[in-house]
Amino acid sequence: MTTGTRVVAVPFEALDARTAYDVWRLRQQVFVVEQECPYPDLDGRDVEPGTRHVLLHEADALLGYARVLDDGGDRAVWRIGRVVLAPPARGRGLADALMVTALRVCPGRDVVLDAQAPLRGWYATFGFEVSGPEFLEDGIAHVPMRLARS
Repeated sequence: MTTGTRVVAVPFEALDARTAYDVWRLRQQVFVVEQECPYPDLDGRDVEPGTRHVLLHEADALLGYARVLDDGGDRAVWRIGRVVLAPPARGRGLADALMVTALRVCPGRDVVLDAQAPLRGWYATFGFEVSGPEFLEDGIAHVPMRLARS
């Protein structure tokens, strides 16, 4: 991480209006426009009490984001998703800091995610293993992955 870069994880209530706007704009810019995947990004899970928003800022600019969901129930796991970097932030190693922070807010349970297939190797560097067959989501190949902690 470079000087002036910071990563925090906060609940929805801690997002001010500008930060929330920047998060949704970044997710739209990358997932909907760049990757050409129109999908219902605002799915209601951002506001859940257990959700944590992992924000990577450099100066005042939001450069990266990840969402951590508390998928409770009988087989309670944490779910990491919406992992994204703004185009100018790519190739600088900043995604590692984003993922380290996301994992830090996932205590005591397995962590799952659906990785875009070309990124399975990067997620494996954090201990994730492929846990099922490859599938298409919005026309993009994904693989389910799990970080076992139990």
